[in-house]
Amino acid sequence: MYYVYILANKKGGTLYVGVTNDLKKRVFQHKEKLTDGFTKEYDINKLVHFESTPDIYSAISYEKKLKKWLRQRKIDLIQKENVEWRDLYEEL
Repeated sequence: MYYVYILANKKGGTLYVGVTNDLKKRVFQHKEKLTDGFTKEYDINKLVHFESTPDIYSAISYEKKLKKWLRQRKIDLIQKENVEWRDLYEEL
């Protein structure tokens, strides 16, 4: 399975969209700040939304599409299923 995910640093905060084939491991890497970059710099480590697909090409395509969305549309997507912006990592 492949996952397209959205991380945030807090409710309504800075957002990051990514894709991975191991969601639990990838979010752990963000939480532990194991890779340099945007998420480490802005302390973005809260998994607030994710979707899965068995096809890597559709996952990458959807990730690119989400990255082009306006911020409000991403927020609406998150709040559709996760109104409180709780960290979904513990539920994986």
